[in-house]
Amino acid sequence: MRALSTQRPPLVAGIALAATLVAIETLALYPLGEAAPSVSLGVVYLLGVLIVAIVWGAWLGVATSLVSAAAFNFFHIPPTGRFTIAEAENWVALVIFLIVALVAASLAEAARHRAQEAEQRGREAGLAAELARILLGAPDPPAALGPAAQRIAAAFGLPSCRIVLEAVGGDNRSAAVPLTSGEQRLGTLLVPRAARAAGEAARPALEALLAAALEREALTREVVETRALRRSDEIKTAVLRAVSHDLRSPITAIVASADALASPALDDDERRELAAGVTREGARLARLIDKLIELSRLQAGAAQPQRDWCSVEELLREAAASAGLGPEQLKLVVDRDLPLMHADAGQLERAFANLLENALRYSAGQPVSVRARVSGGRLLVRVVDRGPGIALADQDRIFEPFFRADGGHSPGSGLGLAIVKGFVEANGGRVHVESLPGQGTSFVVALPLPEHAPVAG
Repeated sequence: MRALSTQRPPLVAGIALAATLVAIETLALYPLGEAAPSVSLGVVYLLGVLIVAIVWGAWLGVATSLVSAAAFNFFHIPPTGRFTIAEAENWVALVIFLIVALVAASLAEAARHRAQEAEQRGREAGLAAELARILLGAPDPPAALGPAAQRIAAAFGLPSCRIVLEAVGGDNRSAAVPLTSGEQRLGTLLVPRAARAAGEAARPALEALLAAALEREALTREVVETRALRRSDEIKTAVLRAVSHDLRSPITAIVASADALASPALDDDERRELAAGVTREGARLARLIDKLIELSRLQAGAAQPQRDWCSVEELLREAAASAGLGPEQLKLVVDRDLPLMHADAGQLERAFANLLENALRYSAGQPVSVRARVSGGRLLVRVVDRGPGIALADQDRIFEPFFRADGGHSPGSGLGLAIVKGFVEANGGRVHVESLPGQGTSFVVALPLPEHAPVAG
């Protein structure tokens, strides 16, 4: 792009053009003199004066007007061939021509300056618009400083330019133009020492845009932090709710059973029943703690999968055993010759166990159906229960931690499905829910299959 300061053509070219125009105009007056008086033809010289004044400035235009007046006097005002004037009216014509030529040169110079100023303002406006696009369009203002500096260097024709968000000084080769907003120091514009004027010209627009970009970044950071704090408060509230209910219930049952076991009035059957209750509630408490630990690892990004070849059928049977499903409670259908998965078997076993445990909780005594097959280059596992279904309004949030359908009256801690989603996605898969109220629920897990995966033996 051209620099903002318009450069005039070389002076030698202007002098040569002025001499050429004066010569051409002098020759052109000879045939014109046959049709009109010579003294009235001096206006022809004004064309050359205007051209020279517009391009090279007023002073060369004035010089051209003086040379034109001399040529007009010497060649066309009687007596010709001498710098003398015989009649008074010719003096008047020459003086009027000279005045008009000087005024025309001055007006041309003023018009040239106004045109240059308008062109410069247009280019400065274009530069400001481009800087606004770069600085305000970037999500990270420091990353936009390099492109903005390159744009300024191109606009002013500078060999180098740099913008830094700190107060620095210049050196032997560069000049430091401070960028401020009120009393606040925003940064520094570093330009070549000889081009400090260009840096000062770019300074106002750059200061305003840089201040807006930094203020927007600060506001965005505040919004993000506010949302994070709000989300953290929501999670803390949910955790406290889970602790106050889901952890307290088994602890209360264990304490009550332990107190009852100390009573001498109990017979052996009652003691065995209370001991079984302690074991059952202790296992429930252990599962809840395990889920909290697994969820915290997922949210911290610490659950990196340890991949190996594994069979989905074996994982589903291990998950069923872990979830406490007997043979009569599980209807498992697995297609023949399913390929092996390259995934973390432990994580997927925990994900399927949580799905089966959730399905068993809502199956109303009916068997849980599980189907595994290959479709579209993916391994699909569908877990179906015959429960009451999930309302459409709750399906978008069913995988959120601590969320429970039906306003939190559903059994469970609200952690299992969040862990399912975390472990499945950690292994490159996806999980979604399909449900209609009163018609049961299907959870569909889609896992990627590598090319040329071996088939389970």
